[in-house]
Amino acid sequence: MGRAGAGRADVVGRLLYDFNTEFDSPTPRAGEFAARFARLLTRDDVLVLLAGDPAEPTGFAYLTLRPSPYFDGPLMQLEELYVVPALRARGIGTALIRDILRRARELGCGEIHIGVDEIDVAARRFYERHGFSNREPGEDYRMLFYVRAL
Repeated sequence: MGRAGAGRADVVGRLLYDFNTEFDSPTPRAGEFAARFARLLTRDDVLVLLAGDPAEPTGFAYLTLRPSPYFDGPLMQLEELYVVPALRARGIGTALIRDILRRARELGCGEIHIGVDEIDVAARRFYERHGFSNREPGEDYRMLFYVRAL
């Protein structure tokens, strides 16, 4: 597991493009993602972790950090997590989650947030298996994530 620098923007862009096209999501082209990641990967509040061989990664996690008045440290948002389809169920996603948790603790993060599509039952099960919940501790109602396009 390693953190991607700006020199890996093309690989990260391709992986995100592959992720979106796998699920038929509207998506910019891989090159457009790569150009954006070339800028994003220079920031201290953006982390991309690559799993597997650096020359041909088997998966990635895209994370952002933001300040929060609720914690002394930042809040971490897991924006995307993807494993190459042919290599799923081999522990790659779990290894990414473990590395994310380790880094979040090292950075003093108070929480990690993840947005998951309601219909993506497999992803929901995966995150729940790793201790994530759509309920705040002590509450009996679900948290919801809202989006508004601009």
